[in-house]
Amino acid sequence: MFEKFSRSWTLVKASASVLRSDKALMLFPLISGFATLLVLATFALPSFALGIFDNGLTAISAFWGFLFYFCQYTVIIFFNCALVGAAMIRLDGGDPTLADGFNAARSRFGAILGYAAIAATVGMLLGALKNRENNILVRLVGSGLGAMWTLATFLVVPILVSTDVGPIDALKSSVNLLKRTWGESAIGQVGIGMVFGLMTVVLVLVGVACTFLAAQASVALAVGVAIVFVAAVLLMGIYQAALSGVYSAALYRFVTQGEAPPAFQGVDMQHAFAAK
Repeated sequence: MFEKFSRSWTLVKASASVLRSDKALMLFPLISGFATLLVLATFALPSFALGIFDNGLTAISAFWGFLFYFCQYTVIIFFNCALVGAAMIRLDGGDPTLADGFNAARSRFGAILGYAAIAATVGMLLGALKNRENNILVRLVGSGLGAMWTLATFLVVPILVSTDVGPIDALKSSVNLLKRTWGESAIGQVGIGMVFGLMTVVLVLVGVACTFLAAQASVALAVGVAIVFVAAVLLMGIYQAALSGVYSAALYRFVTQGEAPPAFQGVDMQHAFAAK
């Protein structure tokens, strides 16, 4: 476990070196976050006002739920493609702008819509399994399938950005690349999530403690301290999303070209995915 953590931390540092050279890459997940909140508000307000889910699962509520998933995934995938497109330019030694990233995503918008429809369908099915009441076995199966889906689709975005293929072919290519080269366990992806998960837990605990201490002096001070720590947690999430995008772009380049980008020289990329 320590060896896996150490390797993952090395990958995080290598990805971070790319972000240090181009901090503008973090704007993509930031804008994506605002866009997804807008989509959420757009669907949540009519849902409460019209009572769409008051009668449980109906044809109308199922369609509304799918439409929400589809719009959310479209936004998320679009901005991920923009991030990866810009990251690939940076990895090739270029100096990408926000426009370069958005142009890369717009050029693949049709494939993004198709993949968003697939992801929305899978997301609804997995959500139904994981939220199944009074059946822990089904919920565990749903969680396991969700983890497998995340792993299988890890390289879909770089494939969509780099090649002129449809969403189904991109899914097949992502699975084939994983099976052919590194096996089943995404050490790098899990490592980034684990590192930032631990950092977030520590930051939340420190924030709660500091807010409690500040409340002893002033309520206004406590509110200010709480806002600072909430902003810090959000910024950490944005940074993690940018790191994951850079990592997936570099990993895809290594798979397809057989060499690591300059920022990843010295990192054991062959063990980023290790067989169980």
